[in-house]
Amino acid sequence: MKKILVLLAALFISGLSFAQKNITVEDIWKDYTFRQRSISAIRSLADGEHYCILTRFGIEQYKYSTGEKLGYYLDFSTLNLSKGKFVTDYAVSADNEKILLTVNPEEIYRHSFNAEYYVYNVKDKSLKQITKKKIRLAEFSPTSDKVAYVWNNNLYYMSLSDMKEIQITFDGKYNHIINGTTDWVYEEEFAITKGFYWNNDGTKIAYYRFDESNVVEYDMTMFPQDSLYPLHYRYKYPKAGEDNSKVTVFIYDLAKNASKGVKISSDYEYIPRIQWAQDNSLCVHSMNRHQNDYRLNLVNAETFEAREVFKDTDACYVEQPDFVKFLKDKKTMIVRSERNGFMNLYSVNLTNLNVTPITTGLYDIDEISFIDEKNSHIYFTAASTAAYNRELYRVNFNGKNLTLISDKNNIGTYYAQFSNNGKYYISSYSSAVTPTIYTINNNKGKVLVTLEDNKALKETLEQYNITNKEFSSFKTSTGEELNYWIIKPTNMKKGEKHPLLFYVYGGPGSQEVLNSQSRFYDYMWFRMLAEKGYVVACVDGRGTGMRGSDFKKCTYLNLGKIEVEDQIEAAKYFGSLDFVDKDRIGIFGWSYGGYMSSLCITKGHEYYKTAIAVAPVTNWRSYDNVYTERFMRTPQENAEGYDNNCPIHYADLLEGNYLLIHGTADDNVHYQNTMNWTTELIKHNKQFRQFSYPDKNHSIYGGNTRYHLYTMMTNFLLEKL
Repeated sequence: MKKILVLLAALFISGLSFAQKNITVEDIWKDYTFRQRSISAIRSLADGEHYCILTRFGIEQYKYSTGEKLGYYLDFSTLNLSKGKFVTDYAVSADNEKILLTVNPEEIYRHSFNAEYYVYNVKDKSLKQITKKKIRLAEFSPTSDKVAYVWNNNLYYMSLSDMKEIQITFDGKYNHIINGTTDWVYEEEFAITKGFYWNNDGTKIAYYRFDESNVVEYDMTMFPQDSLYPLHYRYKYPKAGEDNSKVTVFIYDLAKNASKGVKISSDYEYIPRIQWAQDNSLCVHSMNRHQNDYRLNLVNAETFEAREVFKDTDACYVEQPDFVKFLKDKKTMIVRSERNGFMNLYSVNLTNLNVTPITTGLYDIDEISFIDEKNSHIYFTAASTAAYNRELYRVNFNGKNLTLISDKNNIGTYYAQFSNNGKYYISSYSSAVTPTIYTINNNKGKVLVTLEDNKALKETLEQYNITNKEFSSFKTSTGEELNYWIIKPTNMKKGEKHPLLFYVYGGPGSQEVLNSQSRFYDYMWFRMLAEKGYVVACVDGRGTGMRGSDFKKCTYLNLGKIEVEDQIEAAKYFGSLDFVDKDRIGIFGWSYGGYMSSLCITKGHEYYKTAIAVAPVTNWRSYDNVYTERFMRTPQENAEGYDNNCPIHYADLLEGNYLLIHGTADDNVHYQNTMNWTTELIKHNKQFRQFSYPDKNHSIYGGNTRYHLYTMMTNFLLEKL
């Protein structure tokens, strides 16, 4: 009887295994079977004991200590919004008495949009639209009685007591002058669109003015189905070696209704950030064109005298700057710098300008999560255990008592959003095997409440025949140790050899080997390929991030050379494994990854049989100057560096199977890259497949697009790899 029961149990387990589903492209990109639940737009209220989140139905209020829902801070059903209007974001005023609603945004570029903005009064329950026009970047004043915004490249503010609109600038003109926001290249490469900032007491507004008159226009042809003729969209795009916008900063005084320009002591090409210090002086961040000389200047908003308070230089480039943290003592600021070879934290004395290390770790700090001035603590995330993990730490202002706050037993990726009083934080944690978990923690790391554990997604995944990423590393022939993840085929059998697909990005400072749920839908696609018998792997070669400055910056002035050498080393290493067929190795990449896959199928054609390149840069001379010159300087200074690893110059080396995909309305990596590359391949009589997505931007999405794209790529791999 015991043997029969064991046999029946074995058959039952086997039956469960056979009953498991296989992932399809439809599951991923049509039915969205694997959608993760998230928590949107978390906002700590002023007391630090309560927070709000955004849902389709309203803004809900919760208590940090218990996670208890206290009801709606604002129930959207009570609003008199017209049918078809939807709220996508919100902000609560400093006095907690008003809510600014973002409604029906219309995308401009990757981060920018126009929208309708409404102010809801919590006390009298009134709802007022800021202006009947679609505007940009609306923001409450610190005094909660005004809202500033941008319309038609000019800066305005509105008094909420009488809804009177005051125009601050008057010279804004499309493709010429921008006030209060940024041009395309600042948005894309410095990651800022907001170009105005209230001072601490709401008496002044600092703002950018961009004169882009000398920047050359790029013309994108659009093919709307409802138009008999194509349309043309023109915008300013500064390519490598070309003119930038002339950027200046002004301070507007509300009482005087007047603006005055700011002058700083250092010469500059870029002003990547402006911000107000605690003493109401304006901090102006500046960089030279090579981006290897970064300075902070404090400008007295009354006398307009400027003094330099911090300088960071590098033989290659200074990492993209971010806002610094000014402490309430008005004597100290906290900055990040790679001056010791790794990204660490430093304290700057604003009186004597002494720079003192707070952390000295031989690992990179990712971001500052919170500064607790009352207890002299800094909370930050860092890649301390491995480059592909993120842990949450706390350290004293003096650098002592470094403490791990995140769970040491659950290694992966942590991010923390703190309450205003610093007593709590909402943690998001994921790993390669764990969908994102949201919890409320106290500031010592103890979990108080689990808000979302994505249990439904876990149960869905259990129904499918999937394998997870495994992390490891290998040494190249030159002794470099490179991190990778690998997804092995399900139901592998000893002695079988499998085709291998590499996924690659590889750009400076980037990371794709991450112990998280990043690029989750791609992760599901890779798992689907593993079900079909493919090995899928990703290698972060030299030039990628979170392994110190030397590892990241070794590609300086020669993008593509070392990165491709490392991908060839990866093909050699994985090709030597007993379960990989070295004659069936492919590579797939998007953007910089498309550039890499194009070089691998040309320069590395002996090792790569198949490549897919989506929206690739094929000539760095065609890309924007802020990004490209940060790593290459200008083409006039470094022509050899630009040409040595340009795919266009290796068209004659293309062998094997190549699929080239691009959106015709890509404002980032222009379709021109693919057209010039195609011309060169034709010249050398190289056969390949090329597919264009009409009017799609760099992300190639919308409607049925992603489903179509991933179906095409799947079929190509099944046929060619």
